[in-house]
Amino acid sequence: MRLEKCWFCSSTIYPGHGIQFVRNDAKIFRFCRSKCHKNFKMKRNPRKVKWTKAYRRLHGKDMTQDSTFEFERKRNRPERYDRNVTEQTLKAIPVIVKTRHDRLKKHISDRHKPGKKKELERDNKELEQDINILPKKLRSTEGSVEETKEANARVKVKVNVVQQQTEDRMEE
Repeated sequence: MRLEKCWFCSSTIYPGHGIQFVRNDAKIFRFCRSKCHKNFKMKRNPRKVKWTKAYRRLHGKDMTQDSTFEFERKRNRPERYDRNVTEQTLKAIPVIVKTRHDRLKKHISDRHKPGKKKELERDNKELEQDINILPKKLRSTEGSVEETKEANARVKVKVNVVQQQTEDRMEE
């Protein structure tokens, strides 16, 4: 079963699906759905259309450089069947998927860091401006944000949590 990639959005096209367009110079373009085909006919650039894979890669939304992508590369050379190689490949697939998933999570968290930092700065600025709205017991006498944070950090409450085990949980 040969899985093709959409020329416009780079999604997977399964056999019997999609549209195939052949230009006069015999160049073949495959599209996953009519949305991609219509955008191609309107001469839109996939790198400028926000929902395409090309846009996401170009603007740092998706991972582009990763060694796990080498396994998905299209190879036109037929490979000779070898039972040992096939067995090793099938064992390696879950490890590769887990590695890619972990790297993707790290990529996303790295993308969110600057936004979280700006949000924290904005919140601190708002707290400094509106410190008088807080009740007197929450703000310090001098009213600085740092001292208020330190005072709140010093207050620690210990809570004992007891988990009761029922017979249903014991059986599971």
